[in-house]
Amino acid sequence: MKSTRYFVSRKNAFTWLAALMAVGSAVMQILALCFGQRLTGWNVFFQKVLPIWCALGFAFILIVRGPKTLYRSTKPVFWACVYFGQIALDWHMRLAEDPNAANGLGGGYALFGYMRYVIACWVIYLAFYFVYRFFMTGRSKRLLVLQIVTLLPFALLIYDFINSVGALELFGVFDKLANLLLVGALFVATLAMRQFTDGKYHPTWGDRSDGRRVRTIDGMSVVANYIMPNRNGASNSINGKIEISNVERYIHKKRAEGMENFGIFHVILAAYVRSIAKYPGCNRFLSGQRVYQRDEDIQFTMAMKKDMRTDGEETMIKLHLTQTDTTKEIYEKFNKVYEEVKSTPLDSSFDAVAGALASLPGLLLKFVVWVLKVMDYFGKIPKFLLEVSPFHASVIFTSMGSLGIPPILHHLYDFGNLPVFIAVGRKYRKQEIDADGSVVVRRYVDYVMNCDERTVDGFYYATAMKYFHKLLRNPEVLDEPPEEVVRDID
Repeated sequence: MKSTRYFVSRKNAFTWLAALMAVGSAVMQILALCFGQRLTGWNVFFQKVLPIWCALGFAFILIVRGPKTLYRSTKPVFWACVYFGQIALDWHMRLAEDPNAANGLGGGYALFGYMRYVIACWVIYLAFYFVYRFFMTGRSKRLLVLQIVTLLPFALLIYDFINSVGALELFGVFDKLANLLLVGALFVATLAMRQFTDGKYHPTWGDRSDGRRVRTIDGMSVVANYIMPNRNGASNSINGKIEISNVERYIHKKRAEGMENFGIFHVILAAYVRSIAKYPGCNRFLSGQRVYQRDEDIQFTMAMKKDMRTDGEETMIKLHLTQTDTTKEIYEKFNKVYEEVKSTPLDSSFDAVAGALASLPGLLLKFVVWVLKVMDYFGKIPKFLLEVSPFHASVIFTSMGSLGIPPILHHLYDFGNLPVFIAVGRKYRKQEIDADGSVVVRRYVDYVMNCDERTVDGFYYATAMKYFHKLLRNPEVLDEPPEEVVRDID
């Protein structure tokens, strides 16, 4: 069953009403503290700081993140359940000191007993949270059920407020009103929730900012990620060669059409992008022992020298491509980035970040890199750092042809999430015997592809590479977008 994702629109009046009620709850908590409620120790945190944070956080998520990532509202809902559970526990602790305080607590304590009542409350609150999370992570389309589940505690709080407001001190009125508004905000928010109907994937818990988690891979693939925790130790290499007669004719044709710097590198990159359109598993990556998919975003990165000298400056470039890009579009995107880096005397974003890190003392730099690895493991590296990092991409290319040497077998990096490293060598001629027995001279280019075997199996890579070779035998098909773009598994 396909997952359902929910959102709230800023154009919906219920969205703003829910946010206003949540802010009102925070205000009531502050007034309760100001008008005489005396709290000490951890109670200040659990009964005031925590609910205020939950209320303001819920309001913020509704207005700012609700249109795209409403699932993040599960966090303030969870801590709100902890807050209500703490209230029950606090009453139990008061009763231990003064048994007469039970007179105004209602029949719940008499029915269950003091501690059993607390446990029952915690079970109910946590069950409520898991129901909410069940919906927010896309496991049900029955939104009416969630609305009923949130309406029940809201109605009970209204009943309790009406029946007890006359006997409460002013701070008690504010306190109960704060709880009523907090739960009411959640109920009203469910009235504003709608399902995405655009057919696109929308993020949820477990996804990263640079990819969605692949959740339906087989068990062996999950276990292998823990048996082989390092990328370099889980890499396999493929050596191959490409007969480039058709590719060279294609290159001459493109140059005649005005694409002056068009070369074999552009053709190979276009063929690889087209292979991902048919075999999207090649665009997966592994991070934190979990497999992710970049979907439409194919991130290409490579090292380049600003000057072809042994002491020339080296920098890294990153290019964002899509499965539908044609050869012309890839050529234009690549040349735009290449010329920007080549022509500017200033450092690129990558150079600036690398320079800042290099200026740190060695011990501090080691600590910073460790922190970045931990953040990367949990998918918490900021987007701007992911954008400049050459170690976070779909594939990294290096061309040895410009250096006049064969392709190298390059290792994968244990930092970052690069799953594929492709090295392309120089062109060379080879005499071969044709089908009719005559000797012919053909031109080839060798390549080495180093892959992380934990993302897809060898059969998948082999099938994708056969298709890659098929495209290079007939590169004209790369002039048009693919007829079909295959979506990877969920």
